Amino acid sequence: MFGQNLEVQLSSARTEDTTVVWKSFHDSITLIVLSSEEGTSELRLERLLQMVFGAMVLLVGLEELTNIRNVERLKKELRASYRLIDSFLGDSELIGDLTQCVDCVVPPEGSLLQEALSGFAEAAGTAFGSLVVSGRVVAATESWWRLGTPEAVLLPWLVGSLPPQAARDYPVYLPHGSPTVPHRLLTLTLLPGLELCLLCGPRPPLSQLDPQLLDRWWQPVLDPLRACVPLGPRALPAGFPLHMDILGLLLLHLELKRCLFTVEPSADQEPSPEHRRRLLRAFYTLVTASHFPPEPGSPEEKVEDAAQRSQVPRACYLVSGPEEPGTGWRLVALQSGPRRLLLLSAQSPTHALRGLATHTLHALTPLL
Repeated sequence: MFGQNLEVQLSSARTEDTTVVWKSFHDSITLIVLSSEEGTSELRLERLLQMVFGAMVLLVGLEELTNIRNVERLKKELRASYRLIDSFLGDSELIGDLTQCVDCVVPPEGSLLQEALSGFAEAAGTAFGSLVVSGRVVAATESWWRLGTPEAVLLPWLVGSLPPQAARDYPVYLPHGSPTVPHRLLTLTLLPGLELCLLCGPRPPLSQLDPQLLDRWWQPVLDPLRACVPLGPRALPAGFPLHMDILGLLLLHLELKRCLFTVEPSADQEPSPEHRRRLLRAFYTLVTASHFPPEPGSPEEKVEDAAQRSQVPRACYLVSGPEEPGTGWRLVALQSGPRRLLLLSAQSPTHALRGLATHTLHALTPLL
């Protein structure tokens, strides 16, 4: 506030063990985040604040946040967003809060599910439909994929953060597409952990989505649906040929704004899944802030960055601990066109990392 009076913009500060980042939205709401996690980056905290404000708009609407008439009433209304915001602060299995890309899984029979979803959404009278397992998108209609940031990330994350229910009729605002006029998010549980989501206006009423309509479209694809349920943390279909040295991976498609994230390979080996997620999240932050250019259209992108894109690195790696294979961790990142792949490995020698990443990216390219 002192800086603002002197027309100086101060966006972050550090103490010996804490990073403080703050951001003002629409000259109305200021959010402040403090983190004492070792190695926390400002990029991660800035994106966290963007997600938190997006969650507030999603559940309360922009008008309430920019034209505050009654602070006490706003505080009450914002309670609806606490569960979603808490899920960003915890140790989530998802990574869309950081990458600003939609967490996805690859179902074994995606085209069948896609067909059923498109047909069901049309029968229900909406163009926006998706299948969500554990907060990750299994399949979605074209219109759903065209949703802007941050709602494309926030909606499946919201569904994954809510307690299980057979059906919901949930009012939501779209922070990018419709921040002042609410839509309805209808959810129906097809199988435990697998939910069908529709985004619509006043119609159809939830009661119109009766069991007969559900059976007509989803009974014929019951086996492919069942195959999706265990996909959550795994992201990739069972039996997908990954090299045995890979302990975790993050694949981003920066134009489609979608990502695959898993730490399930070789789950019986060290480190734990939580540690693997932390390593990959920290490495993503490092390469995004230091080595690779900001994603197209992101707030961090500047004009000079766009001009220098022809000179960016295509790969980088990090070795943590001793160089000998089987000790410490190796992380490698590879950029190829719109795709960026990050791998975590323990066994691979340093000189083999690039080959491992190139081969894996080639294998994953048809999936995303």
